[in-house]
Amino acid sequence: MKKKLASIVIPVFDEAENVAILHGEIAAAVKDRGEDYEIIFIDDGSSDHSLAELKNIRAGDPRVKIIKFRKNFGQSAAISAGFKYSSGEVVVAMDADLQNDPADIPLLVDKVSEGFDIVNGWRRDRHDKWLTRRVPSFFGNKLISWITGIKLHDYGCTLRGFRSDVVKNMKLYGEMHRYIPAIASRMGIKSTEIIVNHRQRKFGKSKYGLGRTFRVVLDLISIKFLLAYSHRPLQIFGGAGLLMILAGMVSGAYLTYTKFVLNQGIAGRPLLFFTLLMVFLGFQAISLGLLAEMLSRIYHEGLDKNEYSIREFIGFENENIDDRPRTLF
Repeated sequence: MKKKLASIVIPVFDEAENVAILHGEIAAAVKDRGEDYEIIFIDDGSSDHSLAELKNIRAGDPRVKIIKFRKNFGQSAAISAGFKYSSGEVVVAMDADLQNDPADIPLLVDKVSEGFDIVNGWRRDRHDKWLTRRVPSFFGNKLISWITGIKLHDYGCTLRGFRSDVVKNMKLYGEMHRYIPAIASRMGIKSTEIIVNHRQRKFGKSKYGLGRTFRVVLDLISIKFLLAYSHRPLQIFGGAGLLMILAGMVSGAYLTYTKFVLNQGIAGRPLLFFTLLMVFLGFQAISLGLLAEMLSRIYHEGLDKNEYSIREFIGFENENIDDRPRTLF
């Protein structure tokens, strides 16, 4: 009987000092398992010698595969590429900075095998800076859980396990890798959360800071729109437009009463300008909703583009892959 295959997807950006140690820990964690494994490193435009280190690892372990981006496209794009070119029935995503513990990989795989579509890691005992990482993360997780309706303790944990059919060809961009459970919820997936080990960073420095908060908030707005209105954008724009027109009609009716019943002048009243503005903006909002409907149709009827560009595949020689990746540029 053919063994089940599990894919481990790891974005790499300037982690030359970490990748060899990480590979050794992964090999130790999975060596006694019944599954076969492949390890897919995505070099996200590293400026150090990460790629050379990855090639050395590949030379000693045929399970290792490498995707080399042409430049830095971000963690979400790297994870998306790893998902697309993975072959396993179970896919595990993790960071390359050694803060995620490879010893937790078997736990994730086993939990997915129990019937869960997504198994989310929860870094309950985090080893990060309290003010710049842990406090924003706490409030961010509360906000994301409230807006998306998917309650998790740790949306920022990259260490997750997935059934491959849930994430295959999933398009991620911006900071949306953290919202995968919310994005996948549209499919009616079954998810759970388990406590995973979190370790202090030994080498290199974190690529994240408070500056990413603004990007996360903007992506959160996008996620809310995608979850609630991506298939019916006219309902949000049209609804706002109708409310504006209604407000304009009410104020216009009052002005008409004032002009023709009370015989009072209305030319200089601010309410007249409010009436005209509400009616104008209302029709503008409805028009925007109609345009969004047309764009939504175009998107859902076959737009197939990635926001990354791949320079090189290493270790995929015997696989039927599309080596002519499309980009958004």
